[in-house]
Amino acid sequence: MSGVNYPYRYQYEHVAASQTAQVLGTNGATGDYLHRLVCTVTTASTGNVVILDGSGFSHTILPASAGTGINSYDIEINAVSRNGAWKITTGAGVEVLAIGIFSA
Repeated sequence: MSGVNYPYRYQYEHVAASQTAQVLGTNGATGDYLHRLVCTVTTASTGNVVILDGSGFSHTILPASAGTGINSYDIEINAVSRNGAWKITTGAGVEVLAIGIFSA
């Protein structure tokens, strides 16, 4: 028997290109945990990603034309939502795989 009390609980959710404030989880809630974003940029000039913490905190995680442009970016977030569900907005040239613990 392993020493792990709980199964590996991280979930993942795909966020397609050109999404506006897509909620992570079925409903999302305060206290949801956002661990990591894997951003796949296919068009550098529209590869921007913004996260929102409910109606409060908003932050650009990946600006358009970031780094080397067309690439995959693995971005650690490690944050708990304080104002409601995590939401992600994506540009036309990027899609995101969000990993964390999200409310059903």
